[in-house]
Amino acid sequence: MADDDDLFREAMRDVARLKAVEKPAPTRLPPTATQLARRANAEARRNPAEDPNYLTLGEVAQLAPHQLLSWKKDGVQEAVFKKFRLGKYPLEGVLDLHRKTVKEARVALFNYTGMAVAKGWRCVLINHGRGERSPTPARIKSYVIAWLGQMPEILAYHHPERRLGGAGAVLVLLRKSASSRAENSERHGQRGED
Repeated sequence: MADDDDLFREAMRDVARLKAVEKPAPTRLPPTATQLARRANAEARRNPAEDPNYLTLGEVAQLAPHQLLSWKKDGVQEAVFKKFRLGKYPLEGVLDLHRKTVKEARVALFNYTGMAVAKGWRCVLINHGRGERSPTPARIKSYVIAWLGQMPEILAYHHPERRLGGAGAVLVLLRKSASSRAENSERHGQRGED
């Protein structure tokens, strides 16, 4: 054994010790709109006396009446988004926000989205109008788009075909309910640990 130790020391004689290198602390990015919405939602649940509707009533980016919109949340697969854009998901519900104030539209969208998720709907149409004759054109449209970005239940939105409203409406892709996700995992054999 002593010979092995001597041989090892001899072999390692010219080897220099490595210095331990500390990893730099990760930089924290500012929270995303989705994270802020989730935080607001969690805080609203902690304070049930307050309004659970976390959708903003503050100023939002003003859109043009005929502006066409398309957006998907990070993590949504391109194939799912393409299927959604091409209208391959059945339309399961419609919410009409014509002639509503911003406050009324906020409540209606919040309640409707909660109901749609509870029912397991995946694709709904929101008719917000273009607001061309309004003193502030596209006001409801601008708020709806801002609100959709705040809602964790929303995976994507895209302007529908002209026959469904074009620039005066938006198709919305909702996340699957927990039961739908579990059923899908079971169907496709993606079960967790048994």
